Amino acid sequence: MARSGSPPSPVRIEQLRRASKLAGRAERAVQRLARPMRDLGFPYRAPSVPRGVEVPEEPARLGPDYDTEWARRAPARVIRAAIVRGPLPLIVRALADPEVLGLDRLDDLRRLGDDAPPLIFAPNHHSHLDTPLMITAIPGPWTSKLMVAAGADYFFDTRPKAVLSALALNAVPIDREVTGRKSSDMLRGLVADGYSLVIYPEGGRSPDGWGQEFKGGAAYLSARTGAAVVPVFIDGTGAIYGKGMKRPKPGSTRVVFGAPLRALDGESTRRFNARIQDAVTALGDEALSDWWTARRRAASGTSPSLTGPDHTGWRRQWQLSEQRQLGAAGVRRRQRRRWPDLG
Repeated sequence: MARSGSPPSPVRIEQLRRASKLAGRAERAVQRLARPMRDLGFPYRAPSVPRGVEVPEEPARLGPDYDTEWARRAPARVIRAAIVRGPLPLIVRALADPEVLGLDRLDDLRRLGDDAPPLIFAPNHHSHLDTPLMITAIPGPWTSKLMVAAGADYFFDTRPKAVLSALALNAVPIDREVTGRKSSDMLRGLVADGYSLVIYPEGGRSPDGWGQEFKGGAAYLSARTGAAVVPVFIDGTGAIYGKGMKRPKPGSTRVVFGAPLRALDGESTRRFNARIQDAVTALGDEALSDWWTARRRAASGTSPSLTGPDHTGWRRQWQLSEQRQLGAAGVRRRQRRRWPDLG
């Protein structure tokens, strides 16, 4: 055994020499493997940042900036077709039991088949159930190229919701607070490519069960693209799954399609929008009464307002309950009580 402070033995020196050679070889091998990545540089590697410079965070690609082009490609279309033709109608039928009326008003365009022009469907909006209901109620040939204008602040605020909305509903994000040129140009481009759109002119779901004043998005887009606006009235979804409800209550609904409308020569967007709202109002009266009564009231300007009475508080709720009893919402899917026969 070597004493402390004595020089290392020749065997020990040889072991250290071999270990040094192996370490050098390993270092050179690592450098050779890393050299291709080092030579590639940006954009395959992150760019270098000078000291003292703060790099801003990349903006989130959500909300109005979410890109939905991938959802219009073949793989996504196949998945969406399976959803629309499979579970979606079953869910809508179980929850809403829809009755669809007024499709004969679209017969002239339906006869054109694949040559039918794109349309802008403009329904009232009371529930998240409205969109699946519209997707299943709109007839061919528009169902194969149908898109939904959805609120970017709600349906595209997180990536899972954005992916699901774009894939299952073929939705595109729309900024409801600011009418931006980007959204307008995108929608005009989609219509030019033959896509039909579902746009809710109210801008969002009804907060109290009554309708809201229409915004001019559908009228503006129709005037700029030449696509006709189809007014639609949806009755009953607010009682099934209205705003603020935690879970749906199965019931009955009614969807009434109107005749396509186009802007008249020299008609402003504001007047055209008012005409669209009047058409949906007349369809609402038709859904609650009959065609003849609704047309007489529309001609005399006495159609019941979509926005409800001018009262506030309990009087609006009271009249809303009476209106719902007249429509499809009054037909609840509940088991009727049977009294014993005491005869």
